[in-house]
Amino acid sequence: MSLLESINSPRDLRSLSRRQLDKLAEEIRAFLITKVSRTGGHLGPNLGVVELTLAIHKVFDSPNDPIVFDTGHQSYVHKMLTGRLAGFDELRQRGGLSGYPEPLESDHDWVRNSHASASLSWAEGLAKGFRLRGDDRTVVAVIGDGALTGGMAWEALNNIADNADLRLVVIVNDNGRSYTPTVGGVANHLAGLRTDHRYEQTLSLIKRTVMRLPGIGRPIYDLMHGFKTGVKDVLAPQSMFSDLGIKYTGPIDGHDITSLTNHLEQARRYGGPVIVHCVTRKGRGFRAAEQNEEDRFHAIGRINEFTGEPLSASVQATWTDAVAEAMVQLGQRRTDVVAITAAMLNPVGLGRFAAAFPDRIFDVGIAEQHAIVSASGLAKAGLHPVVALYSTFLNRAFDQVLMDAALHRVGVTLLLDRAGITGTDGPSHNGMWDMTLLGLVPGLRLAAPRDQTRLVEALDQAVDVDDAVTVVRYSKERLPDEVAAVSHLGDGFDRVDVLRRDETARVLIVGYGQFVGMALSVADRLRDQGIGATVVDPLWALPISPDLVALATGFDVVLTLEDNLVEGGVGQRVSSRLAEAGSDARVLTFGIPQRFLEQGTREEVLDEVGLTAPKVALEALGAILAQPVRQPEPERQA
Repeated sequence: MSLLESINSPRDLRSLSRRQLDKLAEEIRAFLITKVSRTGGHLGPNLGVVELTLAIHKVFDSPNDPIVFDTGHQSYVHKMLTGRLAGFDELRQRGGLSGYPEPLESDHDWVRNSHASASLSWAEGLAKGFRLRGDDRTVVAVIGDGALTGGMAWEALNNIADNADLRLVVIVNDNGRSYTPTVGGVANHLAGLRTDHRYEQTLSLIKRTVMRLPGIGRPIYDLMHGFKTGVKDVLAPQSMFSDLGIKYTGPIDGHDITSLTNHLEQARRYGGPVIVHCVTRKGRGFRAAEQNEEDRFHAIGRINEFTGEPLSASVQATWTDAVAEAMVQLGQRRTDVVAITAAMLNPVGLGRFAAAFPDRIFDVGIAEQHAIVSASGLAKAGLHPVVALYSTFLNRAFDQVLMDAALHRVGVTLLLDRAGITGTDGPSHNGMWDMTLLGLVPGLRLAAPRDQTRLVEALDQAVDVDDAVTVVRYSKERLPDEVAAVSHLGDGFDRVDVLRRDETARVLIVGYGQFVGMALSVADRLRDQGIGATVVDPLWALPISPDLVALATGFDVVLTLEDNLVEGGVGQRVSSRLAEAGSDARVLTFGIPQRFLEQGTREEVLDEVGLTAPKVALEALGAILAQPVRQPEPERQA
């Protein structure tokens, strides 16, 4: 039996020697590379925290001492040490092990945390709660240098500093990168700390020398202690933490188990908030990851465990690829267009724009709120900013979209990648809220393009708007084949493309974005049952096109299909507008139910919630057959 197989709980680590711990670290890395290369997942971050996680579990008593990971994608080693080794064969699969901490899996997982910068607030709340209850517990928060660029982390630090007796250890896992190299003042500060070890050495020398002076050593040392801040500023730029009043130790080699264990043990005994700064290497132990400077295999699909090469080559471009191309072309035509990303330059497709226009790209770190307000300032200055985010991360900046961008009527364009069901990353990463939330914003226009041609068209229209927020949302999936319109109604933002027309149809099907293909498939199935349907696509989903409303009033049944929540979605808005227009058409709204959806492939999740062409067609058929046929009005007699 390997050492790894003998570890059933963190307590099993405490009897291991340093040599055994080093061997265990090697076995963990080999296990991670083999298993994650077969299932996909966050490989690089977990390879970087092997020794750190071992040291945490050797010093602290989990689950009595809660360990909160920020964002949680680096918790694989933690899961391995807490009895979940067998679950890695089904990592991130339907019914399998989550790619993030999951309290339903284990008592060792306190927080289902998968959005960045929240760990310190969770940890501060837990530690205060234990203090009030008189519980003998220490809370541990593991936060990366990338997550420290988020404003919420600093709000938490400000409150942690105001609680000198809070038993809380903040471990900064500093690998110099989130997806890509970490940017900003925080990153520069940590870089200074990790490259200058003179501070503790110099203070120790001063103390030893002065204290030897007979009779006057202590008074002189106390006096010199008043100059401590100045010494720190010169020798190691750690004033950012000390000015908050939080004890700081480090930087420490994050791959030296003995050093890590010693520092963490001291932090545990301190009895108040302590920041332990650990320097790690993302992707450590896997040459392909270490040599990949783009993201060091942050998140992978299925790969060759020896070479790192993908096992299934991409043969079709994704929506993100299309955005990357469109943004470069746009940048060439429009010198006023600038782009903003929140620590995800390549994942959202802005890498090529950055290479072509390095002075017109701004990576603000994991700071979506700042990204929106900064974009508003850029717009006020006469530029047109394009902010590219994952749809799920926009949730954190809704107030800024509403009260800064929209209220000030500035021309800001949002590109929402990973809109709709994403699947394997679980409930926190599905981009299923954006149309519901953004539908509340006055003046906002949102496009859900059905193919690459419409994506380019929507982006071109969006950046021409200089007095309102515009949004283009799209899936992470492969680009579908182009779907040409047979005709259209209206023009501009109100245009409705007619994709299939049946002159005898009682049914109108309205497809949005990625679900246009499903809309056409549903029409085919209804036709097979002798029911004709007209299929349309309003490129701009919000606000609801008056031409769409006028068209829909002529049908008995209207079906809407959207990759977004049903509640507050565009389907319900269509229904409301039809009611206002006096139409008695029955509106059937198909979308995502208002609940958190567990992990699985996109197809599995959609099937579970009934969003497949066969299931939609079957439900629609029943409703249509139950709908009385509208009788034509009799002609008036002269």
